[in-house]
Amino acid sequence: MAETLFQLAFLVTVPFWALMILTPTWRWAHRTVSSPLIVLPTLVVWVFAIAPAFGDFAREMLNPDLAGVQALLASDDVVAAVWAQVIAWDLFIGRWIYLDSRRRGLHPLLMAPVMVLTILLSPIGFPLYLALRLLKPLPATATSGTSPGGR
Repeated sequence: MAETLFQLAFLVTVPFWALMILTPTWRWAHRTVSSPLIVLPTLVVWVFAIAPAFGDFAREMLNPDLAGVQALLASDDVVAAVWAQVIAWDLFIGRWIYLDSRRRGLHPLLMAPVMVLTILLSPIGFPLYLALRLLKPLPATATSGTSPGGR
């Protein structure tokens, strides 16, 4: 079961990554990816993967130490759950990158490799995107409007 959930964690994100990378200018891609709910399928996988070890996992997360986390990671269920959590986080970061790059008008051919790098190695893809976005500030119309406080 853990192996199936491990594989499923990524597979449920593939349609969203495909929309962002292969059809970035399609309005239905934007409409779909605009919802943060796209990470929910992966989090459902997390729930099923962590369920058998949830008590031990919760206890360790309340007072974590290296040896305890290492012991937890000896469980296939916990590894599958942690993988699902990583995949969900990568998708959430990828979603933000996609939406921000579209707002900035960064070309999809520039963004495709960044998005693939974010899937594979988000700790490299995300800072790379942060550097790239400096090349193209938001248009004045995108930065105007109400302040976060609503004034």
